[in-house]
Amino acid sequence: MLKEVLKKAQENKYAIGQFNFSTLDQLRGILAGAKNLQAPIILGTSEGELNYIGLEEVVALVEISKNKSASWRRGSAPIFLNLDHGRDLNLIKKCVDYGFSAVHFDGSDLPLEKNTEYAKKIVRYAHKKGVLVEGEIESIGQEGQVSLEDIEKFVKETGVDSIAPSVGNIHGMHKKVKLDLKRLKEVSKINSFIVLHGGSGISRLQIKKAIKLGVVKININTEIRLIWKQNFLKALKKKEIKPYKIISVVEKAIQKKVEEKIKLFGGNKK
Repeated sequence: MLKEVLKKAQENKYAIGQFNFSTLDQLRGILAGAKNLQAPIILGTSEGELNYIGLEEVVALVEISKNKSASWRRGSAPIFLNLDHGRDLNLIKKCVDYGFSAVHFDGSDLPLEKNTEYAKKIVRYAHKKGVLVEGEIESIGQEGQVSLEDIEKFVKETGVDSIAPSVGNIHGMHKKVKLDLKRLKEVSKINSFIVLHGGSGISRLQIKKAIKLGVVKININTEIRLIWKQNFLKALKKKEIKPYKIISVVEKAIQKKVEEKIKLFGGNKK
């Protein structure tokens, strides 16, 4: 189902947001934003985030959320779960077995030959269960390490569904991020879904240009973390001591940020 959602986004020039979470209040805020805008959503968990919450716990929380989404009063939008920057092959297989919609194998720190070998194995394993695979062959923020020909060859040989290229994007919040739109345009010609990592530090104008050039999935993590910390600290300074009231402030702030991003990506009411 995720493949169809990404294909629709690709054909209609909008992007699906992936928002990472590592706490229940983050998850609730993200889902509230998606619900309010009736937008398909990808929930991301990195290896560190997943190890903190627990694999079984993450799957259970998302399943509960999916069941609730089916009864949203104004209609429902699909919820997907993706392993972000997976490097542990055993953990990646577990995520496939536990019903993740997609897994991201980050072999960017490996020689291209070894990256290709592992990615092939993961694709074979994941596709048997209808799970999509995202590949990465050059570290984000270090574009130019591999040629466009190498990227295309990697996609063809491995069969990955999505590719996360390095086109000037950087993980974290960086005010002077400048996307290499020329390189992105060339990468977008490859027969693969294009994913943009490091979406937190990219200007609105560049995001819109990237989507026009074929980006169908944009990852947001740092901004969620910053919103969480800033609003948590602000709420703690008040006299309120009931945890659920403090946390609700944080959830609402995250919801607002998620809605802002979904509208920017054009994914609302999709």
